[in-house]
Amino acid sequence: MNAVLENEVLLRLSVFGGLFFLMAVLETLAPRRARRFPRGQRWLSNLGVMVLGALLARLILPWVPVSVAYYAQSNGIGLMSQFSIPEFYGLVAGVLALDFLIYVQHVVLHKVPLLWRLHRLHHADLDYDVTTGVRFHPLEILLSLLYKMVLILALGIDPVAVIIFEVILNGMAMFNHANFNLPLGLDKVLRLVFVTPDVHRVHHSSIMQETNSNYGFNICLWDRIFGTYVAQPRDGHENMEIGLAYFREPSQLTLGQMLIQPFKNLKKNS
Repeated sequence: MNAVLENEVLLRLSVFGGLFFLMAVLETLAPRRARRFPRGQRWLSNLGVMVLGALLARLILPWVPVSVAYYAQSNGIGLMSQFSIPEFYGLVAGVLALDFLIYVQHVVLHKVPLLWRLHRLHHADLDYDVTTGVRFHPLEILLSLLYKMVLILALGIDPVAVIIFEVILNGMAMFNHANFNLPLGLDKVLRLVFVTPDVHRVHHSSIMQETNSNYGFNICLWDRIFGTYVAQPRDGHENMEIGLAYFREPSQLTLGQMLIQPFKNLKKNS
């Protein structure tokens, strides 16, 4: 199991590094929107909060989701462990279940005020690019990991399915937050099933009706099924305002301000 865990970490880091580099290059060569702020401060802060989140998770949680999946499998724990399911269908079911339940988590993060305080950091970025995809408060990262581990135990999801899902999660976070000009014809086809950058960008609009839409990160079908899908932003992708109606000052882009942001009281949407 140790060898698999080591390979899982290497695989995830490789996908993250490779796609991050590719998306950053595409953003530079063919941007979808004009950049509003220089990369320097934003990238330093967004990547910094990602590193702090990863360190906090490793410090507090000695496990990772795939190790929990191995434990569940070895001890016959979880719903799927009670049935004889062919391996391929078990993998597909596990990945789809996690994909749907992360969609549910995302909706809850927006609807529960205390959780929104944590999640709003992701939405408070004043620009939209590949680093927005890793801009999550360390406490939200910790809660998300605990949520996934509970789901994996309860459902008895195959460790390989967990690895596949984690790779997809990392990869799609890079892809659908990237500010590159995906051809509209290709976007039209891909968005029938998957979340494209133009689909997810609507979710980062400062208009709250649009912020509370397009919750999916990988499969677009959940938003279509549950009525949370919005095809295009009201003001168009080039002119839409990214971020929230509050936290509009560039000073909010610093790492220190990002870390204390959930603890700030606001009169609206706090």
